[in-house]
Amino acid sequence: MAVRLLYLIFLRRAGLLVLLSRSSASKNAELLVLRHEVTVLRRSNPKPRLDWADRAVFAALVRLLPTGLRLHRLVTPGTILRWHRRLVAAKWTYPHRVGRPPIDDAITRLIERMATENHNWGYKRIQGELLKLGHQVSASTIRRILKRARIPPAPDRHTDTSWRQFLCTQASTILACDFFHVDCALTLKRIYVFFVLEVGSRYVHILGTTTSPDGTWTTQQVRNLVIDLGDRVDEFRFLVCDRAGQFTASFDAVLTDVGITTVKIPPRCPRANCYAERFVRTVRSELTDRMLILSQRHLRAVLADYVRHYNGRRPHRSRELRPSRPTHPAAPLNSQWIKRQRLLGGLINEYEQAA
Repeated sequence: MAVRLLYLIFLRRAGLLVLLSRSSASKNAELLVLRHEVTVLRRSNPKPRLDWADRAVFAALVRLLPTGLRLHRLVTPGTILRWHRRLVAAKWTYPHRVGRPPIDDAITRLIERMATENHNWGYKRIQGELLKLGHQVSASTIRRILKRARIPPAPDRHTDTSWRQFLCTQASTILACDFFHVDCALTLKRIYVFFVLEVGSRYVHILGTTTSPDGTWTTQQVRNLVIDLGDRVDEFRFLVCDRAGQFTASFDAVLTDVGITTVKIPPRCPRANCYAERFVRTVRSELTDRMLILSQRHLRAVLADYVRHYNGRRPHRSRELRPSRPTHPAAPLNSQWIKRQRLLGGLINEYEQAA
């Protein structure tokens, strides 16, 4: 760069000597031609790129021009002053510690999450929730963060409940029941299994097994369910079932006495009882289709082990991969020894931290 600057200075001095030997008419003609060329260049490229050597030459020569001609150059006095301020700013760089410290990105994402998941929360409510979590953020900062994320304030935010939210809210008060059958390998008899599923927690109750399910037997099993639920029976309001003949009037009367309404699905519409049907598919694919059931007693023992695994250890996608009622504490992620426990002859595996 320094060699280029010296080269430009030499060329300008040589050009000055040549210019002194020329006549005034020749100089004026050259000036007109150069001015027209500059006009054409400005029209095609309004902002030419100059390096620091060009800037130094322009800054040195522009002071020799008359005042009126300085305003028509590529470099104006304002440009020169701007270059000077830029050089000074680059030399004297001090850390700028004026104002509030920046908000951490994790807190910013937490504020946006709170505003998105809680449509009726204002700035003060979010500020209070953050204060409980140990983060002190002002309401004006929360407002600025939400405005930058294009999240409107609480009165203008979308407050309508979606169908997904509505169904998830109502699921905690719903029970679903159904039958599934298993064919015995020795006697070839068909054994029916009656179960009830808590939709909210995906907790399943195996009420009984029989070869001839009738209304009386089914009513007795649901009566046993009410006894097993105890005080928790008040948490449920509806039981979804199909229109099979086993669900008689006495079956409905037992549930009505404890405040549970029986909801019959439409005929030939198993998807209306989708939670129960999904459990049937799960128990078939994970258990009954992969082993031979020798007798009804054998089926009860197998189902007892499977239900213990299903409720206490099996992760459920609808519960963010958590079991219905965990029976074992979660192991730390940095544990080096994890042991496997086999159930039902290795059909199902459970993992836990080794002692």
